[in-house]
Amino acid sequence: MTDVASTVTLARTALYAGLLAGALDISAAIITNLQVPARVVLQSVAGGWLGPAAYRGGWPTAWLGLASHFALMLVIAVIFIAAAAAFPALRRFWFPVGVAFGVAVWLAMTFLVVPMSASTLTPPADLMTALKPVAVHILAVGLPIAWVARRMLGAG
Repeated sequence: MTDVASTVTLARTALYAGLLAGALDISAAIITNLQVPARVVLQSVAGGWLGPAAYRGGWPTAWLGLASHFALMLVIAVIFIAAAAAFPALRRFWFPVGVAFGVAVWLAMTFLVVPMSASTLTPPADLMTALKPVAVHILAVGLPIAWVARRMLGAG
């Protein structure tokens, strides 16, 4: 495969993985928070940029949150796809790797990205509170991205 074809394949794989994980993850966030409107869930993502003002911005800040969510998922997918292209074992053992990647993404988002942002969200207070978001990141982020990598790039 030529370098251009390889780059296009990697970019297409990252795009598909990012779109799939982004759709699954934001859907899970909305479904697991049915006590608030979907707009508020999306505004909480925009809160990373705008802080509490995100909740006063109506649908424009919700759309900012949705766009930000998908942009971040694309970055997360690019990181995994680049690693999976360099290390075929990540594709060969996609299931346990996907589980580990989902946990790693949750840890990075919870303890690095969100605290460094303007968001007012706080990390879970205990293990039981953390289980649901960790499970969501495994099922909606780590496993789908790893599966797309194996499916589109081969088992290695």
